[in-house]
Amino acid sequence: MQLSLPHPSLQALQAGRWFKLICGASFQDLPAIRHLATAYSLAGADCIDVAAEPAVVAAARSGIAAAKPLLAAAAQQGYKPTQPWLMVSVNDGEDPHFRKAVFDPTICPADCPRPCVTICPADAIAFIKEKQGVIVDRCYGCGRCLPICPIQIIGEQKHLSTPVAVGELLKTGEVQAIEIHTQPERGEEFLKLWQELSGSLDQLKLISISAPRGLEGGLDHLRSISKLIASLTPTPLIIWQTDGRPMSGDIGMGTTHATIALGRQVAAAKLPGYVQLAGGTNHYTVDKLRQLKLLKSAGQEVFVSGIAYGSYARVMLAPLFEQIPGNDKLAEHPDILWAAVDRAASLVQQIKS
Repeated sequence: MQLSLPHPSLQALQAGRWFKLICGASFQDLPAIRHLATAYSLAGADCIDVAAEPAVVAAARSGIAAAKPLLAAAAQQGYKPTQPWLMVSVNDGEDPHFRKAVFDPTICPADCPRPCVTICPADAIAFIKEKQGVIVDRCYGCGRCLPICPIQIIGEQKHLSTPVAVGELLKTGEVQAIEIHTQPERGEEFLKLWQELSGSLDQLKLISISAPRGLEGGLDHLRSISKLIASLTPTPLIIWQTDGRPMSGDIGMGTTHATIALGRQVAAAKLPGYVQLAGGTNHYTVDKLRQLKLLKSAGQEVFVSGIAYGSYARVMLAPLFEQIPGNDKLAEHPDILWAAVDRAASLVQQIKS
């Protein structure tokens, strides 16, 4: 009898070599999401996390599908391509990942130096003829523009996941995983969201819980969540995502320290499931984990099983995607495609090797 092997994404998680791409819970740039999904699938990502919106999910699925006929070619070139799991992000209350910058560009003074344009990592603010102010689809809520506006006209527009809409999305079978962003003081809110989603969770392969910094008393919150998840039949895998410094990986290598410290704390608590870093992760993260002996190895008791990369992983490839005209697909431009895969693989293979 031929035994069926676990899905490669599950194998990576079990081996401590899990890589997740975060497109962003508020990021809705559909062409960019499609390009990212194609490039990181061919580079070997295990999971792609996107906003819980049908159009965004469709774009990510289109990008993953576009990679499928190129898997053999990628393998021949030395890459380790995958067909990653698709994850959607939801929230049980206010969260920086679920917001957009907003302001009226008509009241911005003509002589303003406009530092908001320079600091935005997503090129989501512009003052050109056809684009004025925030380019909503590109903004993913990092908030860097808020404090630097000279006249303080930039605000934020927050949003909360709609459980009914998310539940319908999960029932389609197009999504294999869900991530819930929560806070220690939101036990009741989490329970309410959980109850509203419970009828849609039985087909999922994975449930991720995004745990922020400032976990004083927060481990009890995570333990109660663990019990809720254990009540599902069949019981899905759990990832505890330690979000050390949200949406900051592209700022500098020092941003990774917060997520590593939080990851070590959660891993030491030995909750059922796997610990995965996020928030400030970049090219320095794996090296630092090796120095601290926090990567999984034989006999290791406290370790992390994977890393999620968001802004850093997207910014790496953004200059290449700017060369793609209109609604063209990445695969229609082979030179750009393989340059993007090469850059993506340089990040993916750090945790894989």
